[in-house]
Amino acid sequence: MSLSSVLSADAIDSAIKDCQAPDSFCPKKFFQLCGLSKKSPQDVKKVFGILDNDASGFIEEEELKFFLQRFRPGARVLTDKETKAFLSAADDDSDGKIGAEEFQAMVLS
Repeated sequence: MSLSSVLSADAIDSAIKDCQAPDSFCPKKFFQLCGLSKKSPQDVKKVFGILDNDASGFIEEEELKFFLQRFRPGARVLTDKETKAFLSAADDDSDGKIGAEEFQAMVLS
């Protein structure tokens, strides 16, 4: 399954273009621009499964660095500052990783 089966290619492109500059990535804004925040909880879980590259049930910091590249190959890597901010914004139980429920809560809030 690919992200384009859930989100439109144009919306993904728009979201990627918005955060091309280093340290300009904002998860909430990205989810709004790519249309994910308007999707059903089931669609958000599908996207989580795609982003969980190692199928561990969590998105860890290393996977977050390459978050944008999961949406479009060739997109930039998140900076350490962006990665840590993204992780802390979504990691409600402070275990150092983002679970499916935490991801869904962040996207749909």
